[in-house]
Amino acid sequence: MLNPKAHAERLADAAGITLNGSADWDIQVHNPALFRRVLLLGSLGLGDAYVDGWWDCKRLDLMFERLIGALKNRPTLAYLPERMLAASQLLYNQQTRRRSRKVAEVHYNLGNDFYQRLLDQRMIYSCGYWQNADTLDDAQYAKLDMICRKLELNKGETLLDIGCGWGGMAKFAAENYGVKVTGVTISSEQAKLATEACRGLPVEILLADYRSVTGTFDKIVSIGMFEHVGPRNYLTFMRHAHRLIADDGLFLLHTIGSSRRSAADPWIARYIFPNSRIPHLDQVTSAAMNIWRVEDLHNFGPHYASTLRAWYDNLERHWPELSRQLELDERFRRKWHYYLLCCAGAFGARSLELWQFVMRPFGSRLPYQSLRP
Repeated sequence: MLNPKAHAERLADAAGITLNGSADWDIQVHNPALFRRVLLLGSLGLGDAYVDGWWDCKRLDLMFERLIGALKNRPTLAYLPERMLAASQLLYNQQTRRRSRKVAEVHYNLGNDFYQRLLDQRMIYSCGYWQNADTLDDAQYAKLDMICRKLELNKGETLLDIGCGWGGMAKFAAENYGVKVTGVTISSEQAKLATEACRGLPVEILLADYRSVTGTFDKIVSIGMFEHVGPRNYLTFMRHAHRLIADDGLFLLHTIGSSRRSAADPWIARYIFPNSRIPHLDQVTSAAMNIWRVEDLHNFGPHYASTLRAWYDNLERHWPELSRQLELDERFRRKWHYYLLCCAGAFGARSLELWQFVMRPFGSRLPYQSLRP
């Protein structure tokens, strides 16, 4: 039988992490029951124990970058939560129209006051582009402008934004490129703020599932929404987007991805993004096959680590007013610390990637010139 503490020490040692050590990435153990909890429950036990205050680390992002980097090619125990999550994802469509609303209720409807303090001035909740940017606002501006140029937006065209969030992309495209935008979200809080933010512009915000959208659009964009579509619906998503686009239109799909097959993390799936799943590369390309021609694939995954750290900094800077005005407690704060920084570590370790696909309908013969600012 495995000794819980010895097992934890071996895993930590493989990653260059010392239990109760002095480095910023070392874990400080406050409750020795941590080792058994992690041995039994894996990442779910590790995350829950952090929220409970059983352990701390000065730089969670660096700790996870080391741990994930060291373990991603090593066999690990098949923990019960991972097995149960993998089985449920295999057996059930977790992103039906009814189930797809759960992530909005749990995560995106936390409150606009919260996200206004967490995000940049345009409230963009996806990876920024930091190539020539020093601030979060600049990185998000650069990302939005790059998307508009990749889509070759022209004044007077129509743009569908699938998963429009708080309307930042729709507002940016309408103001800077003169296009008419239809945005779609399943979050009532997002729809309310997006409608207000885009008032006076040629922008319509729909509180609806993407599968219910009708019409024809010159261009389509989807930023940070495909992670909520689910493998059983990838083909449906690709087919429906194809039905909505003009014959020679362009579709930009911006999504987190993984270059290896893996189940969702049980802790993230339970507390942060219910029913969500990170796609791997062949799932995206297989769903697009014979429907879309992939014109360009741009991977800038490491930029997400910088974005997540910037959100963490915003959370810390605004925490006194957030905790007071929104009555958020220390457990909420630790949960968001863990979420933001474990994800930053995963991107830093290149376990997760950020892809932008540019696609045309399969039958189009128009050429495409790839763009890299």
